[in-house]
Amino acid sequence: MSDRPSAPVPPRLQEWEQRTEVPLFLAALVFLTGYAVRVLAPHDEGTVRDLALALVCATWLLFAVDYGVRLRLSGLGRHFVRAHWLDTVVLVLPLLRPLRIVQVYTAVQKRRERPRLSLYARVMAYASLTAVLLGVSAALAVYHQEHDAPGASIRTFGDSVWWACATLTTVGYGDAVPVTPLGRLIAALLMACGLALLGAVTGSFSSWLVQVFAREGEQRPPGSAP
Repeated sequence: MSDRPSAPVPPRLQEWEQRTEVPLFLAALVFLTGYAVRVLAPHDEGTVRDLALALVCATWLLFAVDYGVRLRLSGLGRHFVRAHWLDTVVLVLPLLRPLRIVQVYTAVQKRRERPRLSLYARVMAYASLTAVLLGVSAALAVYHQEHDAPGASIRTFGDSVWWACATLTTVGYGDAVPVTPLGRLIAALLMACGLALLGAVTGSFSSWLVQVFAREGEQRPPGSAP
């Protein structure tokens, strides 16, 4: 899920990314925590909600500063936005920052000689962690939009979590559905992410099974590639 251009990455930009990816991922978790408190705290808890909003704004400012620094170090100028479209989307919609988990892991692995996990284990770990973080983010965002909307079927955060699980797994029971335009947009994005993650995990697991069968000298499953 890389958004790197084909040109080599400037050394200063590469060094900056290796140093900041993990701290910024932790900042993303802080952002998600602050957003959760802001959304779920009772309305009479004004001080708590204000502190959560300040935390959200402060962490988003870190993301904006990081984006500006990388734009400058890349030397791409206005072409940076197109070449690094995922970074641009994540800056505008910080709740999608879990999509950068692959780049976080890559930055960590560059400090070591070899990955600690196999390719198949890495794919499933990426997909699992991304699914959890995206599911929580989507549940919070949809609950924020839906819980007091007229005719809404998502009234509690528990309803929203149930909806997020059904949507990510592409089950779609239909007992809880967004009714607001923004809620439906979030649902569409989560459906797309759910299909991509499910495909990645299924493909990786199938490939691993085929490899195991081949190694043990057993006949491959029908329809598998030679």
